[in-house]
Amino acid sequence: MTMKRTLAALLLLAVPALSPARAQEMVTVKPVVLIDGPTLHLGDIFAGVGARAEVVVGTSPAPGRRLVVEAAQLAALARIHGLTWRPLAAGERSIIERPGRAVPQDEVLALLHEELLRLGMPAESELELPAFNPPLVPVAALLNLGVEGLVFEAAQGRFAATLVVMAEGQPSQRLRIAGRAMATVPVVVATRRMALGDVIRAADVRLTRLRAERVRPGAAEAPDQVIGQQLRRPMTEGFPVMTGDLGPPAVVSKNALVVMTLEAPGLSLTVQGRALADAPQGGVVQVMNLESNAVVEAQAIAPGRVRVAMGAVPVIR
Repeated sequence: MTMKRTLAALLLLAVPALSPARAQEMVTVKPVVLIDGPTLHLGDIFAGVGARAEVVVGTSPAPGRRLVVEAAQLAALARIHGLTWRPLAAGERSIIERPGRAVPQDEVLALLHEELLRLGMPAESELELPAFNPPLVPVAALLNLGVEGLVFEAAQGRFAATLVVMAEGQPSQRLRIAGRAMATVPVVVATRRMALGDVIRAADVRLTRLRAERVRPGAAEAPDQVIGQQLRRPMTEGFPVMTGDLGPPAVVSKNALVVMTLEAPGLSLTVQGRALADAPQGGVVQVMNLESNAVVEAQAIAPGRVRVAMGAVPVIR
């Protein structure tokens, strides 16, 4: 039996005693009605019914659904309740709508997470419900969720259960759900775009957890691994920081002027030079002596300073 026929049957069963006085009342149909309760009243459909507005004539639609009362059903309903009604147009009808809100998936996942922990799921797992279609409940109703028959296959990380949805104004709903528990790992991700050569600060990164299957080998797992390091390639916001893309910060920059120092027992010489590449502290870099234009290898010892070894031979370029 369709919903329309069911409503018609309910209307025909609700036949009160009629009186000639009541039969003279003229009413109009409400074309669109929003209803938030489980029952449908005479005043929800007709305007001008007076004190009989609260007379129950049937059950309202489920949350998020609508019910269409056609002209023939309107006429029967008016006749049953002694109302005088004439259609204002051909095909006049009343559309009853009941707003609903979806059960939040986050609440379902939180409940499942708590229950799965009792069955041995690792605490840092992330749950996935790939085919979850959230049921609807009345907008203002108090919501209570439960889980029945939970089964967890630890080896594959798969689970299945029956979700019980209890809300005021509607019968309890039971929905079969299934999903996976995914292992996660700690990962350091960038909080902003960074350019080649930037030195990472504490505010530039944050620690989060990502599914292990989505993390490439070599991703940094702790902020201490990356803070103070220099980028060897640009970094995109939200992406994991790879340890292979980092290095010690340069104390000598390419094409920058540096002080070249040559030290020996009883001897200390300094001359100005130009670095031909970036170099971190302790790194080896080629430097051009600006007085002789000779290029030698030197060790970066401090910002803007390099040390040339005694007896260093000029590099042939």
